[in-house]
Amino acid sequence: MQRILLIAVLPLLACAPTTGSGTGEASGTSGETEEPPNPMGSSTSGPSDSDASSSGPGDGSTTEPGDVSSTGEPEGSTGEVPSTWEWDLPEHFPEPKVPEENPMSAEKVELGRHLFYDRRLSANGTQSCADCHDQTLAFTDGLSLPVGSTGDVIPRNSMSLANVAYSSRHTWANPLLESLSQQATIPLFNEIPTELGAVFAEEEILGRLADDRVYAELFEAAYPSDDERVSWINIRRAIASFQRTLLSYRSPYDAFIAGDEDAVSESAKRGANLFFSEIFECHHCHNGFNFTNATEHAGTVFDTPAFFNTGLYNIDGNGTYPEGGWGLAEFTLEPQDMGKFKPPTLRNVALTAPYMHDGSIATLEEVVDTYAAGGRVIEEGPNAGDGRDNPYKSSFVSGFEMSEQDKADLLAFLESLTDEDFTTDPAFANPWE
Repeated sequence: MQRILLIAVLPLLACAPTTGSGTGEASGTSGETEEPPNPMGSSTSGPSDSDASSSGPGDGSTTEPGDVSSTGEPEGSTGEVPSTWEWDLPEHFPEPKVPEENPMSAEKVELGRHLFYDRRLSANGTQSCADCHDQTLAFTDGLSLPVGSTGDVIPRNSMSLANVAYSSRHTWANPLLESLSQQATIPLFNEIPTELGAVFAEEEILGRLADDRVYAELFEAAYPSDDERVSWINIRRAIASFQRTLLSYRSPYDAFIAGDEDAVSESAKRGANLFFSEIFECHHCHNGFNFTNATEHAGTVFDTPAFFNTGLYNIDGNGTYPEGGWGLAEFTLEPQDMGKFKPPTLRNVALTAPYMHDGSIATLEEVVDTYAAGGRVIEEGPNAGDGRDNPYKSSFVSGFEMSEQDKADLLAFLESLTDEDFTTDPAFANPWE
């Protein structure tokens, strides 16, 4: 009965506000429950930097010129098919928020899938979106830091695209990127560092697509009354539409909260109790159906940006992070925002190593150890320092005692969030193969 009631209120609780980038303690009951609570527990802000979850590794602020709406989508008609899309979701998942300027359609999703996997979208024809977002790795790339089409190293770990439709902000630390179409300008048009490098061959790339018979049919189906079908606005909107379909909700833990007691191990159940406890406090930033409080959906009332410092670095004893990795502070220029990054989803987290915004922690076990210690100590080298004493660190990263059995149980729970159907679903696969 407890599980059923929690599932019933899940979409409503997802509307609750968070406190943005604050690090104050949250109120709420403490202790563990007899069975693992539903993931829609606390909606309170909290820390996290434990996984590599959004649609691009960079955090640049490049935007395409022209008027944009409040969602970051360019305004105006695109001559596309009106939305007839129907979301097929479990009870504990609300509908994603979709910009009015970019309604969903099956035709646009299929166009976006082809574009996502097409290396012709890069200036030199060597890289596609999928090269940094591999379906078998929950749309990450397995690297600490990705490498762009020209060899530039991108300073942010490639985030998982699982449930990116629910992200309240995109990339690791840019507070300005509120829509997927807007975010797509970063990998496409950034010059330093260069990712796809489309900025160097915009007209040439459009010509490649316009001359392709497959694309002629796909663009016509997606934008039947648009006079200029093959355009960058339409490309970005189609890719965003495909990305919104990348929904992960078929893990063993999802089956468990739906009522299948045998879907997860007893160890995973104990691990869930620890995860949602006030001792480990993981749930303060990894909450809700998507295991992150940087979440929004069609019923969200409040804006929900969320960025936190988790004590990874403390180079000078004053809270400094490595140059180029200052997080939110790079945009706000506020000292207290040093080292604050978005808490990523933990869905499929066992597949998305290495971890943190810079891919600096190799294994999930090391991540757990870092949080248990209350931050990371780097003994030597240019980044040496005691992150446990970082003055900007979230108060939720205070450390906790953990036995070897506790750690094994917590890892079993995190592994139960792996959705094998998501990583093998042909609807998300490369259409060119």
